[in-house]
Amino acid sequence: MELLPQWLAAANARGFAAPSETLPALLDAARGRTDLRPAALEFAGPRALWLARLNPEWRFALRSTPGGGTSLPGPEETGRIAELWQEGLFAERVALLASIRSRDPEAARALLESTWPTERAEDRLMFLDSLRTGLGPRDEPFLERALADRSRNVRATAAELLSALPGSALAARMAVRATACVAVDHTRDTATIVVEAPHECDAAMERDGVVPKAPPGRGERSWWLGQLVESSPLACWPARLGGRTPEEILALPVADDWTGELHAAWCRAAVRQRDADWSRALLGAPSAPEAGGPGAVSLAERARLLGTLPTGERAGWVAGFIAAHGLSEAFQLLGVCAVPWAAPLGRAVLDALNIARDAGSYPWSFSGVMGLAERCLDPAEAARLDGLLAVPEEPEDASPGAGGYWAEAFQRLGTTLRLRAVMSEELGAVR
Repeated sequence: MELLPQWLAAANARGFAAPSETLPALLDAARGRTDLRPAALEFAGPRALWLARLNPEWRFALRSTPGGGTSLPGPEETGRIAELWQEGLFAERVALLASIRSRDPEAARALLESTWPTERAEDRLMFLDSLRTGLGPRDEPFLERALADRSRNVRATAAELLSALPGSALAARMAVRATACVAVDHTRDTATIVVEAPHECDAAMERDGVVPKAPPGRGERSWWLGQLVESSPLACWPARLGGRTPEEILALPVADDWTGELHAAWCRAAVRQRDADWSRALLGAPSAPEAGGPGAVSLAERARLLGTLPTGERAGWVAGFIAAHGLSEAFQLLGVCAVPWAAPLGRAVLDALNIARDAGSYPWSFSGVMGLAERCLDPAEAARLDGLLAVPEEPEDASPGAGGYWAEAFQRLGTTLRLRAVMSEELGAVR
């Protein structure tokens, strides 16, 4: 069952359809696991929707499929598009907007604008979120108008989308505010960043998406500063801070304990703007002490920063992290790496597991990584496991019986990898 998502993805990629007699079992599996539903329903096809109308336990299929199986209109069906947009259920309209946006961002935005003033606030929020796909400068005028929306959540989403467009007027306004708060002091022995956080959140800041009320435990001024910095184009900082590169900026000391706040805001900006150069600088070298780049204050932030890098570079960084620091903090980082794992990453994971075994710990201390390895290691790595199946001699300080448990764990991992290899071969052989 754990390999079913991969099996369905492979089957769907090859255009296969489910045999009719398997549909009940497939629907039962998808009923219990929401993560399976999109791929399972694609594989099951329209007959599954027919069955779902006859069994209340499978009604999720009707809710999960826009229109309950009704196909969305094509780009040439302008009449059907207008009718569905005006009269369809909310889920159908969301699906229609997303479908059009994926192929024609301009047409999708025009469709949304045609009914925007009459939509409910919660619907406007969901529709606005669809603009993340294909977001570009031509969306700016509409998003600027949305900054005056009567719904706070709609205004906040519009501001977030505009700040993801570094060339937008909102981003420029935020840059003016943010750079006024941050400067380099050259009068000290070492050039130092100094911060003067905002003293108020005025109406113009609120209109541009700054939330005035700080969450519990946060100071208002630091809260406002973080929002200004994360919404400003990263390109504004080298010019403001003496022509320095991101790496040089992050290496500067920051006065008065503002380092964490400032670097964390730059992390959020790098993720929002998909800026790989700043992400690399914030991550730092994977072998750095505690694997902490200057701004990577948490594993969650590192994972998000890694998501902006090309897949090969991402895998290489995580491999370096594991080689330097082991697996104890690697689970979240492994989750952002492409499957199957690249060879250097796979080798790093197996080497770290071998080191953990030799250290005398129990394998269930690494059960999360083991589970990921079963699903994500390249099946070609199975042969490397053969040398790990023997029960090693246990050192005196080892956990009792740990060697045998490790041998069983590696046996299971190798069996699963070989099963995945056979699965792919069989699907590839079907004609």
